[in-house]
Amino acid sequence: MTRTKTLLITFCMMLAAFLPAFTAAQEQKRPKKPNIVFVLADDLARADIGPYGQTKIKTPVLDRVAKGGVRFTQGYSGTSVCAPSRASLVTGLHSGHCPIRANREISPEGQKPLPEGTYTIGKLLKANGYATLCSGKWGMGMFDTGGSPLKMGFDNFYGYNCQRHAHSYFPAYLYEDDKRIELDGKTYSQDIIIQNTLQWIRKHKEEPFFLFYAATLPHGNYEIDDLGIYKNETDWNDRQRTYAAMVTRLDTQVGQILDLLKELNLDEDTILFFAGDNGSSFDPNLPISKLFNSNNGLRDYKRSLYEGGLRQAFLARWPKHIAADTVNDTPIAFWDILPTVAELAGGKIPDGVPADGVSIVPTLLNGTSIERDTFYWELHEGKTIQAARWKDWKFVRNGIRKPIELYDLKTDLAESKDLAKEHPDIVSIGEKLLRTSRTESPDFPLKD
Repeated sequence: MTRTKTLLITFCMMLAAFLPAFTAAQEQKRPKKPNIVFVLADDLARADIGPYGQTKIKTPVLDRVAKGGVRFTQGYSGTSVCAPSRASLVTGLHSGHCPIRANREISPEGQKPLPEGTYTIGKLLKANGYATLCSGKWGMGMFDTGGSPLKMGFDNFYGYNCQRHAHSYFPAYLYEDDKRIELDGKTYSQDIIIQNTLQWIRKHKEEPFFLFYAATLPHGNYEIDDLGIYKNETDWNDRQRTYAAMVTRLDTQVGQILDLLKELNLDEDTILFFAGDNGSSFDPNLPISKLFNSNNGLRDYKRSLYEGGLRQAFLARWPKHIAADTVNDTPIAFWDILPTVAELAGGKIPDGVPADGVSIVPTLLNGTSIERDTFYWELHEGKTIQAARWKDWKFVRNGIRKPIELYDLKTDLAESKDLAKEHPDIVSIGEKLLRTSRTESPDFPLKD
């Protein structure tokens, strides 16, 4: 054997020995797909939690989430009632394009379903190797329809499918996947749902997972099994004590999720989002709203398209990735979540799938503002109402034959002064936005 051949064989043997270690090192350097947890509160007013000014209702966990991550001051829900807001979140479409644009009840149980074949956040993440769970409340299609969560990209489901059924916190049954689980009617549903959710996380700890925890708290009926720290608030009425306890219970549940992630050494591998689905159920003039200052200067509440119905709490936390204790004024909306998680998961929205949102990953990681000027909402609960935002201008039309109202959010967050007569040129921009930002839908025609 020649010296050259001997050297070549030696080199090949050394390379063979080195390659596995090199490959392992490279694998370690590649960023791991983060677990994604999205906690959605039901009918929470933005200022019901500490990070947005609440002082009477205690939310220590969410206070820590905000301190450990980013608090958005201009986070918007999909619209101002449950089903269409959630549909916007899972489809990445605003309510001018979304297939669900109102709460529509179906007998004997359920709501108008998402159309079969709708592309969703669940489908996106499942296609990118994620285990997926929706727990809490769905409200976008019973199991015998194309809108079932199990047909919308979720491997598992636990909780209430029908949002009408979700009004009871001591129900006779819940669903595990599509199987009805009978209960005694005396057990507080939130305890069962969170325990099932935590068990699911444990089961899927070795793989990337997406948890859509769509809690029913603090939506009415206003019921709880333990008033906790509020039982001695003798100056408050029953509803005030119960509501505060429900918000704090929600806060505790977020803490249970975070504690488990830490126990499983998944804390730094998990990005957590927290938001509310629409504005408060309570008129700002009611005693409960006044006690808690729930609207904190925002106009109106659920079922309206003023800021009190749309602007929501929006927090994000991802240790070592999102800078702690930051406040971001970038306007964002529910339809931004689908492209955001696509980027986080290293995935791609398929060609031809419509999407209205933009990824906020640069905003989350670097504080970079998004280059976008316009937002749009509509709602079909009786008459059609519409709203749009262009830069800091807000347009509201409470009925298709009503005049367009104009507000400057930069100087008038309370939307107290209609500037339409003073700025007809700006109103014309709003008129065009309200006309062109939507597609016609036979299920949701414009009507007065």
